[in-house]
Amino acid sequence: MGCCSSKNADSRASRVARWRSTGIVALRDSKLKTFPDEVLNLERSVRTLDLTHNRLVDVPTEICKLINLQRLILADNLIERLPLNLGKLQSLKVMTLDGNKVTTLPDELGQLVKLERLSISGNLLLQLPETIGSLRNLVLLNVSNNKIKFLPESIGSCYSLEEFQANENSIEDLPCSVCNLVNLKSLCLDNNDVKQIPPNLLKDCKSLQNISLHGNPISMDHFQQMEGFPEFESRRKRKFDKQIDSNVMISSKGLDEGVDL
Repeated sequence: MGCCSSKNADSRASRVARWRSTGIVALRDSKLKTFPDEVLNLERSVRTLDLTHNRLVDVPTEICKLINLQRLILADNLIERLPLNLGKLQSLKVMTLDGNKVTTLPDELGQLVKLERLSISGNLLLQLPETIGSLRNLVLLNVSNNKIKFLPESIGSCYSLEEFQANENSIEDLPCSVCNLVNLKSLCLDNNDVKQIPPNLLKDCKSLQNISLHGNPISMDHFQQMEGFPEFESRRKRKFDKQIDSNVMISSKGLDEGVDL
């Protein structure tokens, strides 16, 4: 019995030493119900924390000790809320919370000014905080499969945003501020309640190459009559011509035409 305990202790010590050395903590499919203390105690050493597919219900306030954390991956858990001190993770660049039960994002989210990728699809969000506009380095935002009815006007301040996925929500319209997203390349809003989009969207979003609006009460005629449609169409065609020239594989769904209504 003592020998077995000694081996377990040695194994844990070895694992912690490896985490400290690499900065990577990966505990997928480990049936965890709480964050391991041995991980939180590593503090400055952790740069990547992956706890995908466990049974976590919440994120402890002690997570703020991981001040050098850059990647936080908590997909497929049972998380209902995020701590208010989340904003102290000032080094965070990637946060993945897909497939949880989160109902609201704290205003402190806006303090994560280095965040580049935020994915929180398959949750229970009703809205996004106004502070999301402070995420000026955000490149990808995925809020698909939630219960969002409207987007905050501040979304237009996410100037670096290139890809915005908001499929399977209850969004009725887009704020005019989305026209400020000059780096936006892909906008996916399938299966919402969008009746119209800002009239200057195609004209002002000069990087836009793909719009997907399947399952919305909006017509192709309305879209084609928008100012900037010919230029958008030209960008779309250049994108797919380039893909074809590069022998990009086409999925079983066929080639994405870029304008999906």
